[in-house]
Amino acid sequence: MSSTAFVLIVEDNAAHGEAIAEGLKREGHACKVVSSGAEAIASVGVRPPDVIITDYKLGGPLNGMDVLKQARELSPHTQVILITAFGSEQLVRDALGPENPTPAYDYLIKPIDIDDVREKVNRAAEQAIAARDSKTMREQIEQAFNYEGIIGTSAALAKEIRRIQKLAKSKSTVLIFGESGTGKELVAQALHANSRRSGKAFKVINCAALSESLLESELFGHVKGAFTGAIADKKGILEAADGGTLFLDEIGDMPLSMQAKLLRTLESGEVQRVGSTDTRFVDVRFVAATHRNLREMVDAQTFREDLFYRLHAQGAIRLPPLRQRREDIPILAKHFLEEACRENGIEVNGISTEVMRRLTNQTWRGNVRELRSVIQQMVIEAEGDTLEVEDLPESLRTTTDIVAVGTPSLLGMSMADVERLHILNTLKLTGGNREKAAKILKIGARTLYRKLKDYGVTG
Repeated sequence: MSSTAFVLIVEDNAAHGEAIAEGLKREGHACKVVSSGAEAIASVGVRPPDVIITDYKLGGPLNGMDVLKQARELSPHTQVILITAFGSEQLVRDALGPENPTPAYDYLIKPIDIDDVREKVNRAAEQAIAARDSKTMREQIEQAFNYEGIIGTSAALAKEIRRIQKLAKSKSTVLIFGESGTGKELVAQALHANSRRSGKAFKVINCAALSESLLESELFGHVKGAFTGAIADKKGILEAADGGTLFLDEIGDMPLSMQAKLLRTLESGEVQRVGSTDTRFVDVRFVAATHRNLREMVDAQTFREDLFYRLHAQGAIRLPPLRQRREDIPILAKHFLEEACRENGIEVNGISTEVMRRLTNQTWRGNVRELRSVIQQMVIEAEGDTLEVEDLPESLRTTTDIVAVGTPSLLGMSMADVERLHILNTLKLTGGNREKAAKILKIGARTLYRKLKDYGVTG
C-alpha cells in the first residue's frame, strides 16, 4: 500500500466493525466505526472518507444502498464496498452496474476474510486517492497565480508576492532570502519590472562566482594599466546599471574588504574604478540575495553588520522552500511540462496522478530549479503522451512518501512530519500493536492515540 487512507466502517454489529477496523489499522489505514446509516452520512459530511465499508442490511431507516447513494453524492471520490450475506450477491452486483448513477466499488460476502478486505480496500483507496488528488489539482490550477513568472497557489508565496508588489514601487534596497533554486533572481526581475526604473538596465552579478580581485573589477571597473591584462579602460557593472537596478546574487559570499567598498557606494553613490583616483556617481537601486543566514555571519564577523542593516532595514523578502509549499508543486509541474514541450517540440499531454503524488512528496533540496530539471528530463525521455512512473529519474522511482518505511533523510522535514514518520514506522515494527509501540516510544498509550488522531491516522 502506498498511501494511508481514511476508511469509514458501517456495521450495526459493534464487534464485527471493530474487528474489520483492527485488521485495516494493521495495514496502516485510519478507521472510524459507526453503527447506522444515519451516523455514516453525518460522518461523511464532516470528513469525507476515501473508502466506506458498509453492511447491505443495517438496522434503522437507511440500508447499505442508501449509504452508497448519499455518500457518493456528498463525496464523489469516496469508494464504497458493500457487505452481503451468502446467496444475496445479486443484490449488490446490481449496485456495481453501469446503470447505477452512483455505483459501488466492490462487495464482500459473509463470512468475510480480513485479507480479502485489505486487498479490496487497498485497491479502492488507490482509486479514491487518485480521484481526490486529481480534483485537488484541478482546483489548484483554477486558483493559481502567475506574477512575473512567479507561479503558485500557496498562501506563503502569495504573502511574499504582496511584499514584492509593495517594495517594487519604492526606492528601497531589498534583500531576498531563500535557498538555492527558490527563484531569487526571478523576484529581483519582478522588482525591477514593476518599478519606475523598468525602462532602464537590469544587471546581475554573482558574488560567489568571482575571485575578490575580479569581483572588484567587474563591479567598479578599471583603468588601463591598473593590473596585468588591463589593456584598456573598462566600465564596471555599477556604471552600466546607472539609472536602473543591480542584482547582487549570493551577497553572503562577498569578501569583507569588498563589503566595505560596496557599503560606500550604497550610501553615497560613489564609484571609483580600480587604479583610478577619480570619483564617479551612479544612481542604482540595489537588490541583493543570499541563501546564507546573514545574522549568524554578522555574529561570526564574516559579514559586516553595517552592510547587513543597510541592506535589510528597508525591505526583506523570504522565499519559502518548495517543501514548505507543496501545494504549488502540481501547478509548477504543469507549467514546466508545457514549457519543455514548447522548447523541444514534443507533445506530452499530462502527468499521471501517481507521478504527481511522488513529485509532491519529494523533499526538493534544489527547489523549483530541481523540479524544472526533472520535468524537462522526463519530457525528453518519455515514451508516451503522459508522464508515467517509468519516466521518472531512477532516484524517484522508489517510494517517496513522507510516511515511507525506512530511514529517509530528515532534512527539510518539519518536526511534525518527523514525529509522524517515527510513530508510523514504530507501529509497523510492532505489527500495529499500539501498546507495544507506546512502550518503545516511551509515551503513554493515551498520548499515542491522541497523536495518531492529530495526524489523521486513527478515526
